[in-house]
Amino acid sequence: MLLSISTTHQPPSDLGYLLGKNPARAQAKDFNFGRAHVFYPESGASRCTACLLLDLDPVDLVRGREGGQGEGAIGHYVNDRPYVASSLFAGAIAQVFRSALNGHCSERPELASLAIPLEAEIPVLRCQAGEARLHACFAPLGYAVSTTPLPLDKQFPEWGDSPYYALMLRGNVTLANLLAHLYVLLPAL
Repeated sequence: MLLSISTTHQPPSDLGYLLGKNPARAQAKDFNFGRAHVFYPESGASRCTACLLLDLDPVDLVRGREGGQGEGAIGHYVNDRPYVASSLFAGAIAQVFRSALNGHCSERPELASLAIPLEAEIPVLRCQAGEARLHACFAPLGYAVSTTPLPLDKQFPEWGDSPYYALMLRGNVTLANLLAHLYVLLPAL
């Protein structure tokens, strides 16, 4: 699971202060179901991008579950949870970006309440209700919403699209609002 947050706010390095993460080094946090990584693939004079990568361990996800018989047993191991933004991802956002989600910026407090140009990208998001639901959820919150349906299989286009979408949100908002909207809406979708 991956979330990219970018800004062209000047100076773009303010994103590091807002997130409470230094762009010069990668960071990691362990969870009982995997590991979250924060890194900056881009940190220049005109644009800064921070990424949250959640690497789930499918075996750790099912440890401690009872049962293990019948058709449902393999479903615990073979599913889309390690690849698709979900409630686990929302939980990682809350843990890794806790101070930013709460609207706190200890080193530069004036930044926390500042609406800046932000762009959030989630490359794989499951939404059974379709593209219209994604637009209905995020557009009223002030975002320009771009969605791209993902095919079931690129080699067999006749199979049609899957219930998965690439989502791009753009808007002038506070980082706390962007993170809060993702935190609430990702599990709901």
